[in-house]
Formats: sequence, C-alpha cells, structure tokens
Amino acid sequence: MKQTEQLANRLRELILNGTWIANTNYKHQLENLDWKIATTKFQSLNSVAVLAQHVHYYISGITNVFVNNKLEIRDKFSFDFLPIESQKEWEIFLNQFWNDTITLADYIEKMPEENLNKDFVDAKYGTYLRNIDGMMEHGYYHLGQIVLLKKLLA
Repeated sequence: MKQTEQLANRLRELILNGTWIANTNYKHQLENLDWKIATTKFQSLNSVAVLAQHVHYYISGITNVFVNNKLEIRDKFSFDFLPIESQKEWEIFLNQFWNDTITLADYIEKMPEENLNKDFVDAKYGTYLRNIDGMMEHGYYHLGQIVLLKKLLA
C-alpha cells in the first residue's frame, strides 16, 4: 500500500471509523451527542464542540492547500467560532466535519507519492507529510480531551 493511501486511511480512522489507536474516533464520540452537552464548558476547559471545531479548522485549512495551494488558516484563529445554539446547528457542523474529512482523505490518497516530501506551500511550514502527520497527531490529542470531557460532564 502506498504511503499516501496509508495516511488517508489513518485520517479516516481518526475521524470517521477507526478504533486502532484510541479505541474510538470522532464520529463515534460526537455523532449522537446532544448539542447542550457538546457546548457545555467544564471549568476553564474548552467545550467538546469547540475542540471538534478546532480540529475541523485544520482539516479545512489543509484541504484548502490541496485545492488552492494557499495556507490561509492561522493558529491564533483556530479557536474562534460562532457558538452552536441548537441541535440542528450541531448536526450541520458534524456533517461538514465528516464530509470535509472525506474530501481531505481523498486528496491525500490521490496525491503523487513524491509530493509528500515537497514543501507545504512554503519551506518554513515543512513538508506535506509533516503537516498531514502533525494534523493527525494533534487530532488524537484533542480526541483524548473530548473523551475525558464527556466523562466529566456525564
């Protein structure tokens, strides 16, 4: 299996359907979660919804690089989201999260293998491989937080 296929499959596992690394995934944790629980803060911690939106922000930003070859996201804005104020808004966000993940996984899977070691827009950002790997490691970090927050809020 090509490395691009492996990376795409890892992203799908993390967000949509896997259990290998964390014994869960974002979809499993979020799909049937009531929006009121998802948006509840525990002490000074971010809510489950904000953490999910934060991870989605990076998925969208990396997808934009594949589409437009532009890196337009900035870390300083990665927690700036309009509040989710209904179950419908939560479900709309989740559907966007799942669909954008599928899109990015498809781009990764179809990219030429040699592009993994090319600069990600600019040499200062490292390679495609570094950014894709980093985004997934970052995603697992926040998945762990989501699991713990859900337990604290139960």
